[in-house]
Amino acid sequence: MDSTSIELTGAKIAAISQDGDQVRIVFEPAYLIKHMTGSVEQTRWWQNGALVFEQATLTVEGDLPELPADCGGGDVGENVYTYRDMVPVPLTSHGHAHCDLRVGDARVRVEGSGVRLDMVDVPKYVEHIRPD
Repeated sequence: MDSTSIELTGAKIAAISQDGDQVRIVFEPAYLIKHMTGSVEQTRWWQNGALVFEQATLTVEGDLPELPADCGGGDVGENVYTYRDMVPVPLTSHGHAHCDLRVGDARVRVEGSGVRLDMVDVPKYVEHIRPD
């Protein structure tokens, strides 16, 4: 089965905003890894997008660097699943949702009742990733 995921480590966080009970974490760009069935190679792509949490609370622990800033990785979760250092594409989930991302020396934490991944435009090819 083919699969695509966003690599959180190294993604550029361009903005973190809260509008009422909606929290958006904007990636400009996010780096996608595409796995193709039957191939040992993967491909890397870039695309802008945002994680959008509904009925959410935002907590920032530590000093958030000036944005844009590199994401140092972290967890994104929905219901019983927790994704470490990655986000599956596509992602839409209702129920408990959370994230805990490292941005500089800060931790960005969001808890909500749903999450979706809004991607902008189409992915742009970067490179093939070949195993050693």
